[in-house]
Amino acid sequence: MREYITIGKVLCPWGVKGQVKVEPLTDDITRYQKLKSIFVEEDSALKAYDVESVIFLKKRFVVLKLQGIDTVDSAESFRDRYIMVHRKDAVKLPEGHYFICDIIGMEVYNEEDGTLLGRIKDVMKTGANDVYVVELESGRELLIPAIREVVKSIDIENKKMAVKLMEGML
Repeated sequence: MREYITIGKVLCPWGVKGQVKVEPLTDDITRYQKLKSIFVEEDSALKAYDVESVIFLKKRFVVLKLQGIDTVDSAESFRDRYIMVHRKDAVKLPEGHYFICDIIGMEVYNEEDGTLLGRIKDVMKTGANDVYVVELESGRELLIPAIREVVKSIDIENKKMAVKLMEGML
C-alpha cells in the first residue's frame, strides 16, 4: 500500500494572498475542512505544508491557503502539482470501500476458474457505482462494475481481486 494518498490537484493560484485553487480527487470535498497539513512533491521529495484556511467554490473546487505561501508567484509554483496526505491522516473508509490508489494496479482473476484476466488501470466514477477499467492480456479493456454481484473479493495487501463475470462481459 502507498504511504501517501493523493487527494487533489492544484489548478492555479487564486486571489492575491498566495492561495491555490484545487480540484479535489475525493467523493466528499468537505473532508478538506479537517486538513491540518498536506504534502506536495518538490524535487523528487515530499514537502509538508500546514493548511491555514479552506474555502469551497460552488461545491466543486477548493481553495487552500498554505503557510509560507503568501504571493501569487509562490502559489504559481504549485500549478499542476498533486496534493497528498499521509495514509494515517486519511479519512477512515467504511468497510467495503477502498482508496482508488489501492485499486489501480490490482490483478483481476476470474472467480470460477482462477485465471488472470488482467490489471486494473483506471477507475471510472459514474452516478450509480464505480467501474473498474481492466487491461486484459490481449491489450483490450474490460469494464467491471464495482457491485457485489460481480466483485466477489478484494485483497488490498496482495493487490488481488476476484470477479464473477456476467454473461456477455468478455
